[in-house]
Amino acid sequence: MAEVHRPHPHDSAALHVAGAATYVDDLPEPPDLLHLAFGHARDGHATLLGLDLDAVKACPGVVAVFTAADIPGENNVGPVQHDDRLLADGEILYPGQPLFLVAATSTRAARRAARLAKVAAEPRPALVTIADALAAGSQIEASQFMGRGDADAAIRAAPRRVTGRFEMGGQEHFYLEGQAALATPGEQGQIHILCSTQHPSEVQHLVAHLLGRDHADITVEIRRMGGAFGGKETQAAPFAAACALVTAKTGRPAKFRADRDDDMAFTGKRHDFTAHYDVGCDEEGRIQGIRIELASRCGATTDLSPAINDRAMFHADNCYFLPAVEIVSHRLKTHTCSNTAFRGFGGPQGMIVIERAMDAIAAALGRDSLEVRRANLYGPGRDVTPYDMTVEDNVAPEIIAELAERTDYAGRRAAVAAFNASHAVRKRGLALTPVKFGISFTTTHLNQAGALVLVYADGSIQLNHGGTEMGQGLHIKVAQVVADLFAVPIAKVRVTATRTDKVPNTSATAASSGADMNGMAAFNAAMTIRERMAAFAVEQLGGEAEFTADGVVAGGRTIPFADFCRMAHMGRVSLSATGFYATPKIHYDRASHSGRPFLYFAYGAALSEVEIDTLTGENRVVSVDILHDVGRSLNPAIDLGQIEGGFIQAMGWLTTEELVFDDRGRLLTHAPSTYKIPTANDRPEMRIAIWEAGRNHEATIHRSKAVGEPPFMLAISVFSALTEAVAAAAPGKGFPQLDAPATPERILAAVEELRGR
Repeated sequence: MAEVHRPHPHDSAALHVAGAATYVDDLPEPPDLLHLAFGHARDGHATLLGLDLDAVKACPGVVAVFTAADIPGENNVGPVQHDDRLLADGEILYPGQPLFLVAATSTRAARRAARLAKVAAEPRPALVTIADALAAGSQIEASQFMGRGDADAAIRAAPRRVTGRFEMGGQEHFYLEGQAALATPGEQGQIHILCSTQHPSEVQHLVAHLLGRDHADITVEIRRMGGAFGGKETQAAPFAAACALVTAKTGRPAKFRADRDDDMAFTGKRHDFTAHYDVGCDEEGRIQGIRIELASRCGATTDLSPAINDRAMFHADNCYFLPAVEIVSHRLKTHTCSNTAFRGFGGPQGMIVIERAMDAIAAALGRDSLEVRRANLYGPGRDVTPYDMTVEDNVAPEIIAELAERTDYAGRRAAVAAFNASHAVRKRGLALTPVKFGISFTTTHLNQAGALVLVYADGSIQLNHGGTEMGQGLHIKVAQVVADLFAVPIAKVRVTATRTDKVPNTSATAASSGADMNGMAAFNAAMTIRERMAAFAVEQLGGEAEFTADGVVAGGRTIPFADFCRMAHMGRVSLSATGFYATPKIHYDRASHSGRPFLYFAYGAALSEVEIDTLTGENRVVSVDILHDVGRSLNPAIDLGQIEGGFIQAMGWLTTEELVFDDRGRLLTHAPSTYKIPTANDRPEMRIAIWEAGRNHEATIHRSKAVGEPPFMLAISVFSALTEAVAAAAPGKGFPQLDAPATPERILAAVEELRGR
């Protein structure tokens, strides 16, 4: 029986429920271990004049204290522009920035001592908001432009014009396992680092540069993370680097387990955005010209903000053809923690703007919002994106039609209208929105992966690849690929911890590309071994070789796989191989923002029904229907979990999760007491289906499609439905001004503003 396209459980599922899955902080602590804590800046933007660390050093349990002056190499933990200091060295850029590092005999001693420093600093003006940075012209890079045709002329010539402004907040990753790392010394200056990271190779390279050593001297390992969502792509590096620095300086192992408050205050978030749209359309709502202006708060350093904002531009079209279009993107530098990758990587922020415009057009024309969306979908002769990529696999119209039929969209619409007519206080809204999400890293060179497959003489198989497991089920999918190729049960494949000394120079597990790239790399490695074994079988037995569930078949004989592995070993056949994969066809010119940045698109659609209380602003999602395209699913059980999890996480971003900063840039919502992620009680009734007709037209691994990020944007339907519910509170008053997250306060304000028009 084939091992792919089957609902195998997550490879660590039994360990998770038994509490036996080990994370960095669960491992036995080595002798002489030092525990670390950063000394954080308490105020915002300032000139650092001096540090008095005498009280810190005198605190019981403290073994050593380090500042920027103690770093032997480059004081940097940033991925691109090298502007992220491990420890501040003259300027404090934001509240919470690490100023010094304490190594002590316990975590409590280190944290207690870190609070005792006397910091001499001269406060400087702080740019905290997007408006502050726009007014000051503070950017991490020049504003970017994408488009085609004369958008302004098309807008002016259109029969109808619709304009609007929209704000959306950021989002805390809130991974269950906080940032953690453990460094141990090796021979001749080598250091081994266990790190909860999505990007072991980048941690390896940054640590090597920080210590002035070769990459080969640093080994980074990760078996699993307790969640990441993008928050451990670049943001894990400071904790690993701190451990490595202490280990290099003291010769002792060092461990960093971040306090949750510090973790939230100091690490980056999803970028918050403001957006303006100016649309010209005809009487059917078909867009003739559009101008979209985006501005994001990037924070104090560059991090991954250029690529994140690029992806926001790429997805500002979603599933819709925009004949004449201009998209402008401002990337703003502020004195707040540096924002970073988060599931969707800017795509959700761009996509919700065009969906907001669709809702506004429908309201202005008095049309059903789904009718307007359908009028604007990509189609024959209307299939080129604003960045000049042809949409070759457009299945959005089919998915939308199937979901609308499955859910009786027209009947549900009528039922909501009847509910609103009979309820004065409670109002409901309904919205069906689609998703088209591009799959590949938009930084082209990152689209590569490697794997190592070892077949042992007893027929067991060990698999290692460059991807990291953060709960998303990557390891089980790649194991299925290898097991299927050798026709052995999945239990025969053991996936080992991701290590930089097994597969080098890997890309981050991000951009929803983990299974696509690592699965194909593992396939290539396993195929190399299988071809060697097949050639040996033909040589020894004659005929043609075939791998079946019963074993290797050749020359009329069937030899169990384990026995044949022993034969191959005795016959001096190599049973190990590396595999490599580079995503084909992609190319992109960033200067002109044109090309083919994606190998393919993943699609989906969701219908959400919501209810609000117009007296309090309280709201709930009543029900959700989802139809999502994952191609030919490698593992339907894993994919269904990703679809549900992505939707709920985005629902939180758009409804309850609110980041609040003070006027110096301090994060005030840095604990679950003030920052509200969805709970089990917030989960609506959900009906989720994988689109059965799905099949990737590109030659991906077993024709599957990525599933990590695309479902996140299905929850835009919740926000559109909330907008309709608010509009129902004051019929005929126009389109509500509602920003995200749609907290009760914002919904109540939107209802009152609408009624006051």
